[in-house]
Amino acid sequence: MILNPGQVSLKTLERIWRGDDPVTLDVAAKPQVVRAAALVAEAAAQAAPVYGVNTGFGKLASRKIAPEDTETLQRNLILSHCCGVGTALGAPLTRLMMVLKLNSLGRGASGVRWEICALLEGMLNAGVMPVIPSQGSVGASGDLAPLAHMAAVMIGEGRAVYDGQEMSGATALERAGLSPVVLGPKEGLALINGTQFSTACALAGLFEAQNAVRNAMVIAALSTDAIMGSTAPLLAEIHSLRGHSGQIEVAAEMRALMEGSEIRDSHREGDTRVQDPYCIRCQPQVLGAAQDVIRQAAQTMEIEANAVTDNPLVLVEQGLIVSGGNFHAEPVGFAADMLALALAEIGAIGQRRVALMVDPTLSHDLPPFLTPNPGLNSGFMIAEVTTAALMSENKHLANPCVTDSTPTSANQEDHVSMAAHGAYRLARMVDNLYVIQAVEAMCAAQGIEARAPLATAPRLQKAIACLRRAVPTLAQDRYLAPDIEAATALVRSGALVEAAT
Repeated sequence: MILNPGQVSLKTLERIWRGDDPVTLDVAAKPQVVRAAALVAEAAAQAAPVYGVNTGFGKLASRKIAPEDTETLQRNLILSHCCGVGTALGAPLTRLMMVLKLNSLGRGASGVRWEICALLEGMLNAGVMPVIPSQGSVGASGDLAPLAHMAAVMIGEGRAVYDGQEMSGATALERAGLSPVVLGPKEGLALINGTQFSTACALAGLFEAQNAVRNAMVIAALSTDAIMGSTAPLLAEIHSLRGHSGQIEVAAEMRALMEGSEIRDSHREGDTRVQDPYCIRCQPQVLGAAQDVIRQAAQTMEIEANAVTDNPLVLVEQGLIVSGGNFHAEPVGFAADMLALALAEIGAIGQRRVALMVDPTLSHDLPPFLTPNPGLNSGFMIAEVTTAALMSENKHLANPCVTDSTPTSANQEDHVSMAAHGAYRLARMVDNLYVIQAVEAMCAAQGIEARAPLATAPRLQKAIACLRRAVPTLAQDRYLAPDIEAATALVRSGALVEAAT
């Protein structure tokens, strides 16, 4: 996969995150990278102070550094900033973060030598994955701590995973046939100053949120048929009158999914219910709004993934090295908060459908807790409670992070984005949401089967068949945890959606 700096698509980034294809920086980027590095080398040789080139950092920016100490300055920067704590990122996220940094450096505005890009590319393709602690960044001045742990391996320090084993960074490079670099002027700062940790975590959350929306349409259609819900609220005219694209699309897909359902046709006449509860009637409005929010976040994330976010920046055409604030991850923080809200709401309305299906007073004659022999059996009683617990947890996690700024670095960095943990929490929210969706799918399939001999729509039958290959019908109480785990894996993989296509 060839990275064209500044023009990498979300589709490409998702493929990188989900796979392990070799990644190469387009060689056409080299001249610009070389020109920027030459400007930095020229500035380093002069007496005039240039931030990050021959000065200290942050509050210490007024301290001039002697030319003979330039290499030590950059090395000390990396080592002193390796202060991350917490659980290490998995390989897919680490790999995505490294690709984002490579893409940014390839724009030729960071002032690093081509050798730095080559080593980063070599590590990616050899499978040298730095151990990146998940905590320690406030999202400005960039993701300093996590990116420092990446850069540490590049200079032969820190820890890395290679060939499935954790070892010292120096050992990992040696075994992979790579050599550490000695950092030149500004190169350490270019590596650790940037939003790539936050952006990688937010992108992973985005890709999972897009998958969750696709799941939700199939599973919601199953639930609607299970409780003999009306399809009248899916009529195209209703949604055209409002005009939101996500709402229109969700309604259209749910209509298509439910086309040909014998269950639906059986109660078009003589149904005493006038309206369904909101979790059935307002599905396009809620899920469609979530889809629109996810798309807005995607637009932000595609721009950020291709951005240059370190400081100072090298403006080659103007021959300038200028300080700015592109390292501030506010756009990523906003996008992460938007994604969190969407994930929470997809789960919230899904959980209400689970509650509807297990409640005999609301499920239109389904057996209590969806078990054929209630009383002796509890059926999905506690599975529903689990979804309630996870829904509530996601509501708490959805509280905005970007508004929680705090000053750091002796008040020099006095407003920060908190994008890092705002983005990192998305993985936990996704895990919770997939369980909610898995339990809903199990309940909906059980409910539809209770309507026999009436059959659901052909596309939904295929989804149920897919589920049943992993999770049998609940005829009597059994140890349910493995079933939930198996259903969750199906939801995460997108297999239900694929089956219903």
